[in-house]
Amino acid sequence: MLTCNSKTVTLILLPALLVGTLYVYLSRSSRFVLDFNKLTHSEDGSPAEVIMTHVFHLVAPDQRLVDTSHLQYKQPSIVNGRTDVVTVAPWLAPIVWEGTFNPALLDSIYKPKNITIAATVFAVGKYIMFLKKFLKTAEDHFFVGFKVHVYVFTDRPKEVPQVEMAAGRKLIVRPVPSSKRWQEISARRMEIIQTLIEEELRNGTDYIFCLDVDSEFHDRWGTESLGGLVAVIHPGYYRDDRSRFPYERRPQSRAYVAAGEGDFYYCGGAFGGLLQEVHLLAKTCRSNFEADAKEGIEAAWQEESHLNRYMWINKPSKILSPEYLWQDFKARNPEIHIVRFSGVVKNYADIRPNV
Repeated sequence: MLTCNSKTVTLILLPALLVGTLYVYLSRSSRFVLDFNKLTHSEDGSPAEVIMTHVFHLVAPDQRLVDTSHLQYKQPSIVNGRTDVVTVAPWLAPIVWEGTFNPALLDSIYKPKNITIAATVFAVGKYIMFLKKFLKTAEDHFFVGFKVHVYVFTDRPKEVPQVEMAAGRKLIVRPVPSSKRWQEISARRMEIIQTLIEEELRNGTDYIFCLDVDSEFHDRWGTESLGGLVAVIHPGYYRDDRSRFPYERRPQSRAYVAAGEGDFYYCGGAFGGLLQEVHLLAKTCRSNFEADAKEGIEAAWQEESHLNRYMWINKPSKILSPEYLWQDFKARNPEIHIVRFSGVVKNYADIRPNV
């Protein structure tokens, strides 16, 4: 008969306990993302399920292994910094403000990864008038020095301006139909973004940002904005109580956010993140919008309402402050040290077809 003393039992169980502990740690502390290269398909050819992979910590390259002029930067502090704003959400997602990050350090981390960033912009109808300024200022400030592919969706492809772009950056024009209602233009964006990711981007793009064309860049928008799911806090409501947020308040809508619920009010005009995360967001918002439409419901602010519902449930992993989509008609509040991207002043009656 085999007998085991306590030492033998310990030797047998210890490896199993270590493996179990490691599994629990990885499953709870790591963020899962979709691997589009490992999609399986159902009988009709549509994606059926995915294999998940992990995203781990950022790795700063040791420049001394490359040259003698390695990056040196000021020692970070946990007791000195911005005290006029909140820089972390209750679920521990960073809120990015000027003075909360080191751009040179972040760029040195992401440069060796050779990442590609896609940006989508919709220039439908008279909104084409804003495209040239958008593109020119993006060349000056949006992920400068990185590979950027700007996808312009427009019903006026012949009017797309010629803008000189740096090496590694390119403009891709995609025709879309026009519309008699600006709400329909807004609503179609999620469908188009989902399709773009599935059909063109999934094998060669790392991050995607979806931006409003009637806006322009004024200062750096770069690697500090990268994250899994990235939201931008709306400049019109960030000081308000959430009872004043323009959420969809009808329980019949799939964009519904009840009174007393919600975190922040996010912009529909600027959001992004890892390609896989944005794909899931776009697919979900599109599905919910179409299901609402079948029941004769249009959410208060179309895609923005569905986006806010989605991000209330699926918390953003990084939040960009109102610096990342200010409004030009507003005076700058004291906490806004810099405006990076802003919506230009315009007369909606002149540019929207049904206003």
